[in-house]
Amino acid sequence: MPSSSPTPRPPASWHTGRFGGYARTFVLLAGLTALVVALASWAGGWQAAIVALIAMAAINFVSFWFSDRIVLAMHRAQPLAYEQAPYVHESVRKLAARADIPMPKLVWIPDHAPNAFATGRNPEHAVVAVTEGALAILEPDELEGVIGHELSHVINRDMLVSSIAATLAGALTLIARLAGWGLAFGGGRSRDDRGSSPLVALLLILVAPLIAMMVQLAVSRTREYAADASGARLVGNSDGLARALAKLEAVNHRVPMRTADVATAHLYIVEPSAAMGAKIAHLFSTHPPTEERIRRLRALGERMAKG
Repeated sequence: MPSSSPTPRPPASWHTGRFGGYARTFVLLAGLTALVVALASWAGGWQAAIVALIAMAAINFVSFWFSDRIVLAMHRAQPLAYEQAPYVHESVRKLAARADIPMPKLVWIPDHAPNAFATGRNPEHAVVAVTEGALAILEPDELEGVIGHELSHVINRDMLVSSIAATLAGALTLIARLAGWGLAFGGGRSRDDRGSSPLVALLLILVAPLIAMMVQLAVSRTREYAADASGARLVGNSDGLARALAKLEAVNHRVPMRTADVATAHLYIVEPSAAMGAKIAHLFSTHPPTEERIRRLRALGERMAKG
């Protein structure tokens, strides 16, 4: 079980490491917004861009309010009773109090692959999910490190940022499809119109979905580093999380996760093997390299030890 000895409350600025991640995230989103406007102008004018953005904003509004229920249902998550894992409840209660947020709901997923994720649009509606495999193989301090990481996602409101990124990336994809339909049926403007040749439309069809995917990956990778750092500060050390990441990465390469897919891979603390597929898929991984995450955590631990 996690140590019951009192741990000093971290200073109010314990989570300031997230701001760098937020800055990079919003720079990416601002750039993508500008790209959406430019591509819409080439493909179908301003009206096409407005229609696409409004449609995707509506879709993501629904997913924002109900995404936690959808994700938990997809993974067959079940409530984690106190009697099943009292040390997990105590760890979450302690860390939530230290972070000054309501204690999130706890659920477990019937899957032997060890992993964990958090969902919920804000701290008041947060849910922390751990798999059966994680409960079985992680030591209490390792599991506490994982919980600190997931609570940091809640505190940093990463789900909100992800929803914004999904809205804009989805709009890009939709614009590309509209351009494809226009090209297929010979629609669109004439070649004499500025920036609207069939070649531009073809480039839009090919490039826009790739750009959308890469932006989503960049946002996801950025927030993993931020959650590692702020989670370690919340717990008070980085060693437990570093050892947990090494263990989770090793086992996930051997044990496929039945409930994981590409759509939900970014939620987990380490990428599930079922979502990674062939080795080339690592180029499009939703997570940064685990070795680099561990290296940064070790460096952070040294700085924390020096005070």
